[in-house]
Amino acid sequence: MPEIVIYTRDFCYYSDAARELLQRKGVAFREINAGGNRELRKEMIERAYGASTFPQIFIGATHVGGCDELYALDQAGQLDPMLAPQRDTA
Repeated sequence: MPEIVIYTRDFCYYSDAARELLQRKGVAFREINAGGNRELRKEMIERAYGASTFPQIFIGATHVGGCDELYALDQAGQLDPMLAPQRDTA
């Protein structure tokens, strides 16, 4: 199953909104708060091909992008198939 990773920072509306959507979808994700950590921020930027805004979201090897891209995938009906293997079965 692909791992979902979201790089966030404190007091960021977009980070909060992205987390909320993933939680509403019932998927497990790993959150990395990179806002106050230079090394984690550098890791995020490198992994996100130079994108430096928060959040940056990854589903498996796929770089989704930020909050707007996550919501766009959801509106287009493309997010659920990407998350399907991660859904809770309870």
